[in-house]
Amino acid sequence: MRDVTIAGAFEVPPRRYREHTSFDLFRMILKGALAEWNVRPREIDGLLTTTGGDVTGHDTYIHGRLISELGIKPALAETMNLGGASHQAMVNRAAMAIREGRANAVICISAGKMMRPGLGAAEIMVRAICDPNLEAPYGPWIAALYGLVATKFMAERGVEARDLARVAVSARKWALLHPEARQHGAGPITIENVLASRMVVTPFHYLDCSLPSDGGGAVLVTRADLGHKWARQPAFVRGYGEYHPRGAVSDAGDLIETGAVLAGRKAFAEAKLTPADIDAAQLYDAFSSTPLMLLENLGFCKPGDAARFVRSGAIDPGGSLPVNTYGGLMSYGHTGESSGMSLLVAGARQILGIAGPTQIERARNVLIHAYGGIMFYHTTTILGVEP
Repeated sequence: MRDVTIAGAFEVPPRRYREHTSFDLFRMILKGALAEWNVRPREIDGLLTTTGGDVTGHDTYIHGRLISELGIKPALAETMNLGGASHQAMVNRAAMAIREGRANAVICISAGKMMRPGLGAAEIMVRAICDPNLEAPYGPWIAALYGLVATKFMAERGVEARDLARVAVSARKWALLHPEARQHGAGPITIENVLASRMVVTPFHYLDCSLPSDGGGAVLVTRADLGHKWARQPAFVRGYGEYHPRGAVSDAGDLIETGAVLAGRKAFAEAKLTPADIDAAQLYDAFSSTPLMLLENLGFCKPGDAARFVRSGAIDPGGSLPVNTYGGLMSYGHTGESSGMSLLVAGARQILGIAGPTQIERARNVLIHAYGGIMFYHTTTILGVEP
């Protein structure tokens, strides 16, 4: 089977780009990525993208506009939408095409503008993510739905509010090392700081929540020989898993044994690795509860042990399993439709050896896990320095 690599990973700094449209951000990403990678548009024969616009994703033909922008004639082009899970699904789609000989170099790109409060934003988001009959009529709120899941997890696994806060503390430690993180200059935080921040919805305080932002990024998925041409150390796509066990919070099934369980197993099986082989993990952290859940679902911790693991400092800089080395969505920034790209870029940069101040000493295998919806659609990718 043909080896596939990520040869480049680029991201614009997350912030509020108030004067820029979503397509302006796509243009910025294309220009920056191609300049950094030293790749000509004519060398790209595939283009995959997420929807344009805000988190509701109103432009489903963005791939056509980007084809025109680049002036290319790709053999593969598509707009995809699995929320935060889209970006790894794009890499898998590109990898399949490359392994089948239908493409050689595929750019996977995403830009997002997180909706601002007011102007019906909460209602629009709920209609996009909730069951229209069983959930939407009761006026749920995204944070409250996450809170429902988190409360069940805390009750069943013996997790306390201090344990959630410790996840936020770790994310800030990483952000202090990352000059482009939105909270880079905000200073360190303590568990007490998190618990003293205003309550948003049980069990989340303000500092337990991700930071709404605008931004985006891209990765270049290639044949292995092109990966070696364009990168000193390409990131090999070693394993991938995908599983979507629910489409709404009200669907039947266990809320805390998420699709990460099977998606992770598939990725580890394909890579012929175990959790013990992973040197760093990028785990989607819309709220401080989700990394704890994912550490257990993915097999890094036994059920009920994630809180102790995090309290030990294991996921911090210098820990045994660095997690969210870029600062996570909580301290780096949550860029809406592009949020999952931040994890993918951070993971690829570790293997590529270009993570700057956040580069860990030994990065041979990195796991990335993201999801869309309220932990509905799950994707796991394992990248490595070897095939």
